[in-house]
Amino acid sequence: MGFTRPRFDIADIVRLHRDALESRVALNRQQRRVLTAIGQCRTAALGGHKEVCEHGDFERIAYNSCRDRHCPKCQALAQERWLDKETQRLLDVPHFHLVFTLPAELRFLARQYPAKFYGALFRAATKTLLKLFRSRLKAIPGLLLVLHTWTRELTFHPHLHVLVTAGGLALDGGGFIPSGKNYLFPVAMMGEVFRAKMLNALGRLQAKGAFPEVPKELYASRMATVSDLDWGVHAKKPFGHSSHVAGYLARYTHRVGIANSRLLDVTEDRVTFATKNGNTATVHPVEFLERLVQHVLPPGFHKIRHAGLYGSLQAGGLLEKARAIVGTCKKPRKDPSDLERVERESQTCPVCGGALRRTPLPATIRAPPEDDPC
Repeated sequence: MGFTRPRFDIADIVRLHRDALESRVALNRQQRRVLTAIGQCRTAALGGHKEVCEHGDFERIAYNSCRDRHCPKCQALAQERWLDKETQRLLDVPHFHLVFTLPAELRFLARQYPAKFYGALFRAATKTLLKLFRSRLKAIPGLLLVLHTWTRELTFHPHLHVLVTAGGLALDGGGFIPSGKNYLFPVAMMGEVFRAKMLNALGRLQAKGAFPEVPKELYASRMATVSDLDWGVHAKKPFGHSSHVAGYLARYTHRVGIANSRLLDVTEDRVTFATKNGNTATVHPVEFLERLVQHVLPPGFHKIRHAGLYGSLQAGGLLEKARAIVGTCKKPRKDPSDLERVERESQTCPVCGGALRRTPLPATIRAPPEDDPC
């Protein structure tokens, strides 16, 4: 089955409506850089190569990708390579999928100080789970955390997806202690601990002057409001087989706010895209881009992190002890892998099967720098 190119492309919307967006919204440097990368991706601007069949039966021009982590056309290869590496880390045990969400009253901080706010979010969720595992199971879990900032409508909604082992290595290192088969911890309890950890993290930042443009009265008012709210931690059904974990990871790790495949109709004055449950949303192209740039992450910010047994400090110690007890996650084998097949086919003439000779094509302008720290 061949690859079917999406009918519409976000890059076209960027190229046609970016000027109107910038006349309406003050973009930061990173947002401008990302829009430039998306707009130039796989065009002559970034250069490429000409492929000619050695027998003269076929020729084509292929332009280079921008390789930006926000680009909807550049995630498949990065995702597959990351997944190959990641499955060597995961333990062969069931995993729970948790989602940590935040009250809407805190989103203003995420907009103004994204790196500091998201860092606090990662720390709070990590400390929540490590504390509960230590106190209730006397164990250390493996945690994989992924930041998302969007809803299916592309609105701003920062939250964390967390993949957590259904159990952990005993604190004394003497065995692996399983959690309940279909139950980790009470969600209300996780929400209470998470709320305390996040408010503490934000309070420390505020005390250090990390939010200088936020009036103290506004900060105090918002903190008082969210302190009385129930904070959502959602638990999904665990994966009973380790091979399912690897496939599930791919749905979240390198996902961007919206893929080209979700664009249903694009005209000069509207963009219609699929949301969820068969529903759609229609907005003006400039509003579409305005929603899109909300989800540009700070340069160098790592949106995928590991903690507990999966943290880098444990790679040669406690993780190896746990692996000796339960084994390593088994990734379903592909024979040959999709990447190997695509690579092989890309080097072969589709007409006669002969080799394709490549001739470099120079870029018309300098490509934007890569920004893919995961």
